[in-house]
Amino acid sequence: MKPAKFDYIRADSIDEVSAALAEHGDDARILAGGQSLLPMLNMRLAQPRVLVDISQTAALNFIRSENESLIIGASATQAALEWREHLATDLPLVHQAFPHISHFQIRNRGTVCGSIAHADPSAELPLCLLALGGEIVLRSKRGARTISSNEFFLGALRTARESEEFIEAVRIPLAKRDQRFAFEEFSMRHGDYAIVAIAAIADGTGIQFAVGGAADRPMSQYWRGVSGTDSEAWLHDFSLSLDAQDDQHATAQYRRHLVRSLGKQAIERVML
Repeated sequence: MKPAKFDYIRADSIDEVSAALAEHGDDARILAGGQSLLPMLNMRLAQPRVLVDISQTAALNFIRSENESLIIGASATQAALEWREHLATDLPLVHQAFPHISHFQIRNRGTVCGSIAHADPSAELPLCLLALGGEIVLRSKRGARTISSNEFFLGALRTARESEEFIEAVRIPLAKRDQRFAFEEFSMRHGDYAIVAIAAIADGTGIQFAVGGAADRPMSQYWRGVSGTDSEAWLHDFSLSLDAQDDQHATAQYRRHLVRSLGKQAIERVML
């Protein structure tokens, strides 16, 4: 299939992006890497009247350290982050997740912020952002506002972004010396979206535990007072609290089983 007709705007500045969204609102969609949007256009699951291309917007193509966070602009590709020097020490969890994210051809074009904006509940980058307590910077003609990842993801492909806003950047806290990280995932084939993915971060007093793929959005919970003896009971209770659903890929029961089994592996790794 081919996309429905649309007008095309190549934005050369942030002001142009904001002006286009202010004028067209819900009739416009942002095009960055296009790895999620273009298939949706071809299948006519999305039929915007205007496409605003930010792939060449130089002011949005950056990755920089600032105030103990890594800030990633809306046009920065996943590959630019994946091959960034010191990623393994700056963001160990994201470094561990990258081998699970699709394939290198997709990462060469796909953007970090695009994955966050798409908000697929099985995607790895939204899961990492939530687990790490990251923030999303939303920009409109009215100005910028920052929202926590915990508030941003509302459900499958649904976010707190308003129609005149776009993601200008995401902020991810840099790793601290006392933290340990683990990422685990099960998928049908390498590069597929996760059936279940787990992120665990130990900080000496507890574990931040996050799950993707088991519910309609990534879910996270802090577990204080970690001990190996009660991890199985905690994981069991947590898995039952998830609103897991049956689909063509796995049953809700199997997803809960994966949360328990992969979660145990992740917890054991961060407790070493």
